[in-house]
Amino acid sequence: MRAVAVSAFGEQPQLMDLPQPEPGPGEVLVRLSAAGLNPVDWKIADGMLGDAVPTAFPLVLGTDGAGEVLAIGTGVRRFTVGDAVFGQFQRPEQGGGSYCELAVAEESRIAHAARSVTYATSAALPTAGMTAYNLVEETRISEGKRVLIVGATGGVGTFATQLAAGRGAEVIATARASNAELMRTLGAAETVDHTAGPVANQVLAAHPDGVDVLIDMTGGPEEFGELTRTVRDGGTAVSLIGSADADDLTEHNLRGFNFVNRPSPQLLEILAGHIDAGRLTVLVGREVSLEEAPEALAASRTGRAQGKTVLSI
Repeated sequence: MRAVAVSAFGEQPQLMDLPQPEPGPGEVLVRLSAAGLNPVDWKIADGMLGDAVPTAFPLVLGTDGAGEVLAIGTGVRRFTVGDAVFGQFQRPEQGGGSYCELAVAEESRIAHAARSVTYATSAALPTAGMTAYNLVEETRISEGKRVLIVGATGGVGTFATQLAAGRGAEVIATARASNAELMRTLGAAETVDHTAGPVANQVLAAHPDGVDVLIDMTGGPEEFGELTRTVRDGGTAVSLIGSADADDLTEHNLRGFNFVNRPSPQLLEILAGHIDAGRLTVLVGREVSLEEAPEALAASRTGRAQGKTVLSI
């Protein structure tokens, strides 16, 4: 089968011809139609996992994917051959990922795909969608809360904006002027142009009483600390990249933490339901072929990618 893989950490991803994988107990073999590209994919290729997780080479890249069940292993109960599924396929200890024609996933990491959208749309959803859903849950966003989302135009941010607005929150989203209208269509009550000056100053000028929740996707410790000025007494501040100092936040009477995602098939099912009910929009920036995956991955590394990139397989 065709697959995009690396032969060692730090090597350039290449299109390879690899043996077809076979599902073991509790596993499902899927003929993939699409794979979603995430920044974590090139981080894994660079060796982000290190020695923490045993890794087999060649290592097929990619976590997210969608396609049709081709075979099931012993003990699988939730799926049958022919089912349309989506979810997470990265299995570094087996050398497996989603940038390929055939991939194996644990039954517990996939779900039935939404019926109303294409495989490409489903493939763009799992990791970013589950991250956003868990963020909204763990920050206890509800009706009437004012929420500042920094990095709102990224994959996680666009989902978090929609999910928070769907719960009745007032969402302030950071976005360049060119993306402001898009973010409003996704549910943002207002936008702040992060290129026009310090975000905290702009938010406090418009809302002197601050926000209830800060979700920061991008800022380092210093930037995150500056943004916490916007959070009112007793509010919540969360960082997606490990910039929160919980003890420091507690001293300022804020609840804060560094977010760790907890994927589950139940979450995937909830997200698919939101899509079929018209409550969630997946923004696919472009679709590229498997052969173009190394170039697309390089673009995501440099930040040149616009919107969610999906590989059509």
